[in-house]
Amino acid sequence: MNNISITDILALPVRERIRLVELIWDSVVAEPEEMELPLEFKAELEKRLLEFEKNPEAGFSWDQVKSRLKDGSWRSA
Repeated sequence: MNNISITDILALPVRERIRLVELIWDSVVAEPEEMELPLEFKAELEKRLLEFEKNPEAGFSWDQVKSRLKDGSWRSA
């Protein structure tokens, strides 16, 4: 294994650092079983899913979210 210091990494050009982050992220998501969610996160996700299932019209579609992020209108919500 090649050893590289944080200093060496930070000295890389931005494009190479971004590529390094992409490679690291890809290696992380390739092993989803290693990414255990804390129980309180799981409980919150379950609660939100139940709320959504009770009233799916109460939220926003992905297209609406993207539009609001692009035009900055989410700041006034």
